[in-house]
Amino acid sequence: MKHHGMLFTLLAAAVLGAAPAVETGELNGAAFRIDMPENWNGVLVIYCHGYNVKPVSYTGQKPEGLSVLAGAGFAVAQSGYSAGGWAIEEALVDTEALRRYFIRKHGQPKRTYVTGHSMGGFLTMTILETQPNRYDGGLALCGPLAPASHFLLRNVFDLLVVFEYFFPGALPPPAKVPPDYTRTRERDAAVEKVLEGNPERAAALRRLTGIRSNKELAATLVFFTYILKDIQQRAGGNPFDNRNTIYGGTGDDNAVNDGVSRHAADPRAAEYVRTYYTPTGRVTRPFLHVHTTYDALVPSATPNYYAELAAKAGSGELFVQQYVKSDGHCAIQPEQIAGALADLRRWAETGAPPAPGPRR
Repeated sequence: MKHHGMLFTLLAAAVLGAAPAVETGELNGAAFRIDMPENWNGVLVIYCHGYNVKPVSYTGQKPEGLSVLAGAGFAVAQSGYSAGGWAIEEALVDTEALRRYFIRKHGQPKRTYVTGHSMGGFLTMTILETQPNRYDGGLALCGPLAPASHFLLRNVFDLLVVFEYFFPGALPPPAKVPPDYTRTRERDAAVEKVLEGNPERAAALRRLTGIRSNKELAATLVFFTYILKDIQQRAGGNPFDNRNTIYGGTGDDNAVNDGVSRHAADPRAAEYVRTYYTPTGRVTRPFLHVHTTYDALVPSATPNYYAELAAKAGSGELFVQQYVKSDGHCAIQPEQIAGALADLRRWAETGAPPAPGPRR
């Protein structure tokens, strides 16, 4: 069994060894970065970044994403995508174009793995399902591993519908967010002040979401409203239907269900969200996911959906989920990521999966 090391040793290797060659450029409107080590070990790691309002650009002047892995012999390639926001559609095309570009320039890798944080974890799942023969395995980090239609409806839209009932007018209507809506610190502070002004209703929302503070809840609400605007613009309307939803855990469920706004989904908008993307649970390569035990943006229970889906699809033995005892979205330490990547490589090379449970 090969020893693959930890990221803190990678950092040391990066300092002591020759600096990797960094290439930045653009492919079909998407910026990219490739970190190529002097002594390449033959392994390519494709990194998918998370949700970003604008397309990501790269300077090449400091480590970005998981480019530090190049210090230990991995080639690392990452696309900034040709669009910002929920750019699943663009990211799939742009990431594949970058993979093909890498092969043309550097040759076929011995092994190729895909990884990413948050929306990048969702992309890792999507890529493994839709491009199964191009990768040897995937490592999703803090990803919302569920159908986009389900996650965005239940975690984003429903929360904002209930918030609108409790605090009417504090944020734009969830089904029709104005195109010029922006996320700002001032808006975060204003929503936090509204929450502080009604402790009972704020407490009900915190219980409903599991979010621990008004400050964190306010930032989440403001961010989720931006996501809804982004989705509505991409999809051409409101994709979410809550006419058959019964809300629970609000503190006064009868009043909430009587009073919340009800919305029908625009069929074409709903189809867009289903297309990008609804997982099948069918994977043919090792798939490892790591999540924190407390995450306000992507609750830690969300990826349990994929564990059930993979089991039903007959792929349960190829999906392993681990957790780190940490608070915050993607608050996964570098050495934990490196250990997970080492486990994934070992799994792909020997067929021995890592144990589910705590990631130390």
